[in-house]
Amino acid sequence: MNRWSSDLLEYESLREILRRFIPSPLGRFRLDQMEPLTDRTAIEKSLAETEEAIRYLDRLRESRNDTIRLRFSDLPDVRNSAAKLRIEGAVLDGIELYELSVVLERAMDARTALNQSGGLLAERVTSIPDLRPILREIEGKLMPDGSVADDASVALSRLRKDRIRQQGAIQDSLDRFLRQHKDDGILQESFITVRNDRFVVPVVTSQRKRVDGVIHGSSGTGQTMFIEPMETIGLNNDLVRITEEEAREVHRILREITASLHQAGPSIPAAVDAMGWIEFIFGKAEYAISFDCCIPRLSQLENRKLQLTGARHPLLADLLRKQKKPIIPTNIELTEAARTLLITGPNTGGKTVAMKTVGLTALMTQSGLPVLCAPAEL
Repeated sequence: MNRWSSDLLEYESLREILRRFIPSPLGRFRLDQMEPLTDRTAIEKSLAETEEAIRYLDRLRESRNDTIRLRFSDLPDVRNSAAKLRIEGAVLDGIELYELSVVLERAMDARTALNQSGGLLAERVTSIPDLRPILREIEGKLMPDGSVADDASVALSRLRKDRIRQQGAIQDSLDRFLRQHKDDGILQESFITVRNDRFVVPVVTSQRKRVDGVIHGSSGTGQTMFIEPMETIGLNNDLVRITEEEAREVHRILREITASLHQAGPSIPAAVDAMGWIEFIFGKAEYAISFDCCIPRLSQLENRKLQLTGARHPLLADLLRKQKKPIIPTNIELTEAARTLLITGPNTGGKTVAMKTVGLTALMTQSGLPVLCAPAEL
């Protein structure tokens, strides 16, 4: 595309308006890739997809059936995670796997809904395989913060119960220590804290030799030493062992889930890519409905025509709508027989706006976007 023309016609400002209707990074990636096309077949397909999406949303509003509403808000950007699945032996962390499962669940919803609608939108979801067996395997194992659920495996459930019991035993031991030394001047304060993953108590630095145990650091002022009493060392050692076993079990579960997704091959990245396209297409449809747009037609090569009826400049329409002011549309027609149009009038009469409306409408059509006319042929 001629960059000078694009800048003059404020194509990027139009892209920013569209961004309001495309909430997730997946769809916005497709929006950022958008540019005017020169292949007629590709333009017509893009326009037809958007027209199908508009009809889908219209039917949805009439039926008021939320069960078939496609949801794109809060969709995370999982493109890097999907790409990592191609790496043999890679293990995704909990948040990566949870976010992938969210996108794949939404992809399955889109597959079900759009398969029923038929047409080009149904073709878009053919790259989304039946992922329900994998999703059932993941279900309930991962939490929104990326942590692994307690009941993700029998071993993990047992280890976490053991850890809680062990922490309770250490707490009881240190509580006894605090009670024993409450009034003998050894303690800086009567509380339990953690240093180097070990439970410790704060001891007055000058009294540290009166306590049998391991020093795990001091306060910033140097007035306090954090000591692990001798009687809790064994308990802390057991806690460290249980915690390490728990970490290994968590890693095993994450590795197992990653392997399941890896076995799905390129279908996972394909499903993620499809969701970006679907969101982009429906974002264009939402924009069309919001701005009362139409789907432009491309004239036949043997009878070329430019006919814009009730044309409005999208940036001006957006500005005046915010100001609650009306916009004055324009009608423009050029044919093979009348290929030149002379626009005259006083300053501020709208000549530049009329020309820019034609130019931006042409770029929008080539980008597969609905245009602010009723109707339009280019």
